[in-house]
Amino acid sequence: MNAKSTALAGLACLLTGCTTMRNSTTTEKPMIVHSVFFKLKHDKGSQAEAGFLAQAAELSGIPGVENFQTLKETSPKNNFDFGLSMEFADQAAYDGYNTHPDHVRFVQEVWLKEVVEFQEIDYVPIAD
Repeated sequence: MNAKSTALAGLACLLTGCTTMRNSTTTEKPMIVHSVFFKLKHDKGSQAEAGFLAQAAELSGIPGVENFQTLKETSPKNNFDFGLSMEFADQAAYDGYNTHPDHVRFVQEVWLKEVVEFQEIDYVPIAD
């Protein structure tokens, strides 16, 4: 990795809370990082908020999900309160997650009813 790529990868790790950086110049396929940042309709610190986060954490048990993290926003630069970040080994693992019945149920029965605003981003390291 050159200095610019290393800096960009480090910034991506800071933003997603990852604990290790992968060298994208190896023969290993780059991981897909899936992140979503959101604001709930619930009062901060409420039991409803805690319940949502507990249900979201159950997504970590879906096959293919790696390095799952529940994140709390600390910056005043945006309107979001929380984030979820996870990694997938490849597109097949990511697609399996998206279509998994537990994920589909969570989106339909929980996410759509309790999230008022969100931003989703999926990304991979830039190869040199």
